[in-house]
Amino acid sequence: MADQLVRAEEFEKKAEKKLTGWGLFGSKFEDAADLFDKASNSFKLAKSWDKAGSTYIKLANCHLKLESKHEAAQAYVDAAHCYKKTSINESISCLDQAVNLFCDIGRLSMAARYFKEIAELYESEQNIEQAIVYYEKSADFFQNEEVTTSANQCKQKVAQFAAQLEQYQKSIEIYEEIARQSLNNNLLKYGVKGHLLNASICQLCKGDVIAITNALERYQELDPTFSGTREYRFLADIAASIDEEDVGKFTDVVKEFDSMTPLDSWKTTLLLRVKEKLKAKELEEDDLT
Repeated sequence: MADQLVRAEEFEKKAEKKLTGWGLFGSKFEDAADLFDKASNSFKLAKSWDKAGSTYIKLANCHLKLESKHEAAQAYVDAAHCYKKTSINESISCLDQAVNLFCDIGRLSMAARYFKEIAELYESEQNIEQAIVYYEKSADFFQNEEVTTSANQCKQKVAQFAAQLEQYQKSIEIYEEIARQSLNNNLLKYGVKGHLLNASICQLCKGDVIAITNALERYQELDPTFSGTREYRFLADIAASIDEEDVGKFTDVVKEFDSMTPLDSWKTTLLLRVKEKLKAKELEEDDLT
């Protein structure tokens, strides 16, 4: 590793010398780029991630001087992947630079891919608001490139996080849109009941029983098979328990469904919010009597 570090520093010095020395404009930057590339790889092998990242940025600048935007964008991506190990903010900054360059040269599917990566980095840092922003950008770009599956994955992330932030209507609209799209696709049809279940749980969080009942009717019209599913029966029973303000019944319905179809942590969290509201309502009425 120490050998690799020495090699990396030597390559970097030679590259810097090329840039400051006399030479034909093009060949000077080409030679420096080749040396920065070697230096970056050696820094990586030495696990000197910050140095590898900063050297990839120097490589990107050489490619920009040579008007090779694709190569510059790739160098920024390489820099981002090195910085990912030491500084999430630096990593995001480099991916942003890469995305701008990919957009300039019309590589929109690459831009979509790295918007998604930025979103994932924000998600790993628990910065949900920024994760939403970048998942939305990624979804738009994937949609424009007609990569529907990837677009829907990003949209589902937006819906999931929006619900966490209590932006229930936004989540409902996304899940309903994905359900509608999926009905026309034989491969995606099987997932419709799951999207409608998610939309309905968000409806429950809004606490309007009439809206929940109306939504279930709309979902039956959208997908006539939905009313025969376990998900539909679960939602109808939950709606009834809310209408009757019966916390015990609500708990039993959730337990029974969970024993057959295990609920993930997102659904569990939202259903707990519904239960807490129901409990508060029950206590309120007890106080009045």
